[in-house]
Parts: sequence; C-alpha cells; structure tokens
Amino acid sequence: MTTFAPRASTSVTVGIPGTMRALVKHHAGPELRLDAARPVPTPGPRDVLIRVTHAGICGTDRHIWEWDAWAASRIPVGIVTGHEFVGKIVALGSAVSRYQLGQRVSAEGHISPGTGYNARTGAAHIADDMVILGVDRDGCFAEYVCVPEENVWPVHETIPDHIAAVLDPLGNAVHTVMEANVSAKTVLVTGVGIIGLMAVTVAKAAGASRIFVTDVDPRRLALARRLGAVEAYDVRQGSDWIKHVRSATHNGVDCLIEMSGHPGAISDGFSALRPGGTAALLGIPSKPFAFDLTNHVIFKGAKVLGINGRKMFETWYQMEALLLSGRLQLDEIITHQLPIADFAKGFGLMQSGEGIKIVLKV
Repeated sequence: MTTFAPRASTSVTVGIPGTMRALVKHHAGPELRLDAARPVPTPGPRDVLIRVTHAGICGTDRHIWEWDAWAASRIPVGIVTGHEFVGKIVALGSAVSRYQLGQRVSAEGHISPGTGYNARTGAAHIADDMVILGVDRDGCFAEYVCVPEENVWPVHETIPDHIAAVLDPLGNAVHTVMEANVSAKTVLVTGVGIIGLMAVTVAKAAGASRIFVTDVDPRRLALARRLGAVEAYDVRQGSDWIKHVRSATHNGVDCLIEMSGHPGAISDGFSALRPGGTAALLGIPSKPFAFDLTNHVIFKGAKVLGINGRKMFETWYQMEALLLSGRLQLDEIITHQLPIADFAKGFGLMQSGEGIKIVLKV
C-alpha cells in the first residue's frame, strides 16, 4: 500500500459547497428520499471529508429501504444512509497527519473511539462502543461523507472505482473465508447472494480444493459455478444434495461458510459438515429458531466461528493483496452501475433479483 509523508496540521475546506445531495431515511416507513440541500458535514480536528464518487447498495440498505422490524428498531429517522464507498479527500481536520488532499480512499464503516477493551486488544470490529456509518451516523449515499482519520483506507491506484466502492462487503467475505482457513480444503457456501458469491471467488483464490454451493436462485447458482464452484445445488429440489456432498468428500466438507441466515440452510449446512469441521457463520437469521446443537456441534466436534464485519485492519490488507493478485472475479457480481438519481431503480433491481451488486455513481 502506498504511504505518504505526514502533512502540516491545517484544516483545508476551500471550494466546498454548503449543501449537497444525499439519500435520507425521511420517515418511519419504506423507501428513501433524495434531499438536494443536505448540509455538508464539517470535519472535526481528526476527521477527513471525502467527496464520494461511487457507493454500493448493501443488504443492510435494503432492510432500511423496506423498513423491516430490524430497521424500525435501529435506524434513526433523518439519517443519511449507506456505508460502502470510494471517493477523494477534499478537506482535512487540523490534527490529521496521515493523508493528503486529492487522495482516493475508502473507509472502514465500524467506528469506535478505540478506548474499550476489545478495541485495545485487537478486536476493534466488535468493540462495545461501536457506531456504524449509515446506521448510527450519517453515511455515504451523499456527495460528501465525513469519517475519522483512523478509519480511512487509501485505495491502490490499480483498483477500479466500482471495485473500490464495495470493499466493505468484500471484506465480510474475506474475513469469513480467512477465519475458516480454507486452503487445500473442501468448502460449502450456503447462500450465494452478494457476499456468498464473493466468498466463492475468495475461497478459490485462497486455495480451496473444491467448492460446493447452495441457493434457491438458478441465476446465482450458475454464476457461482462460473466463479469456481464445482457443484451448485438448488435446495428447492430437496435435501439429496447433502448425501452427494458427503459421498464426494470425507463424509462432509471441511469448512462451512454460512451466508444465508436461513434456518434450513444453517441446519443443512451443519449436516453436510464433516465431524471435526469448521463452520464460519456470517448470515443473520431474521429471528431465533430451533437448532440441533447436540448433533450438529457437540457430538460432531465442530468448530463454530461467529463472523462480524472486518478485522481492522488485517482484513483490509488481505483484501488488497487478493485484489492485486488478480485472482478475484468480481465484475459479474457487480451487475449495475447507476447514477444516484436512479437510486429507486437500483433498490428495485436488488429486490427483484435481476441485480446482484448495485453501485451508485455520485
């Protein structure tokens, strides 16, 4: 990663307008509104103001758009949403020393003061005092976003904008796959939505021996095959695929990468996991459900890993290394790039399944 000499401790804000366009959760209900006169955020002494050029629509943003029970319980009305982006630095707080004006950057969306136990012992991504960009504080579906200096990530010059805009979800996939230690092992990915598809190409790049996937969408199953899966099972056709996976492996896969959050997929995934295998769980169930802990975990001797976000900043270095290696296939996953004015179309494409990853051009 390119490094830069410290700059003088001055605040630079020349040429920045007072207002901006931004997607706002304007009421306690479905959809978002494009506000054409949102105040541009003012950076504090240790903040960086970034002019957003591209922003990715995430599954979390879809929850906010649809205003489901989770969104209604968590999202403050009036917030600017969005947390995946790339842009250029246009203003620096007076105490910022690591970055320069004009530098192309992304940012880690989990923001912590860094004073709690987890933040100080290598687990800042699950710190107790965490706030999330676009969830707890104004996000990046806007012409400008303000983030702390510590969260800024310089983007390598060879990484295209549409890829740099989705480093956040790619980081989820990289974190999950790397924690599962998939090299030279058989892998099952249950649920090949956006991050599940990313997990397929990451697992292949990380040296997985064979990759199996499950889903209910034939288009995504076909794409998973193109990305490196040797078998792609439509679970609507029954559970015989579990027997096939067991017979094709050592009585089950070495690693389960659970991306769906669906109770049936989670149970089936553990059924297809070999005794002593590793399960890395990123998918989030919509509500609590019954689970056979005795047979799926205890008697099986399974190692179970709960995955949240990205390690700060180990995962970011891993992402960069994988992208620069040229082994990741992401272009087919990013199906649409639209102007921010067409945001409603973008959410519609995601809801219909026609689009996979949607990137808004700000």
